[in-house]
Amino acid sequence: MRKLIIAVLLVLLLAGGAVYTGLANPLIEWQVKSALVDSGIGEKRAACMAERMVDRLTIGQLWKLRQGMAPQEGEPEEGFGLGELVKRLRRVKDGEAVAVLTTSAGLCAVGLG
Repeated sequence: MRKLIIAVLLVLLLAGGAVYTGLANPLIEWQVKSALVDSGIGEKRAACMAERMVDRLTIGQLWKLRQGMAPQEGEPEEGFGLGELVKRLRRVKDGEAVAVLTTSAGLCAVGLG
């Protein structure tokens, strides 16, 4: 039992170290990009946005964005307008995360990201 606890703690320590040092960034960036593409953003723009977002936001902030932007019961899953987007952004309740998302979208759209 003691060996199992030590092994679990070691795995958690290594996983935490990978996230902290940035070794997990490619995987996280891929997940963010996939979520953006699934929401209707083009492949190239999603890659640009994901790179900027992973560099500027914590895992917790990225999780908040994912949860806040996900459609809730009765909301459209795609093809929604600006009003729906603003409503979902308000749900996030993290100004920095929203700012990074919107500036990344804008900069990547004009090719400066």
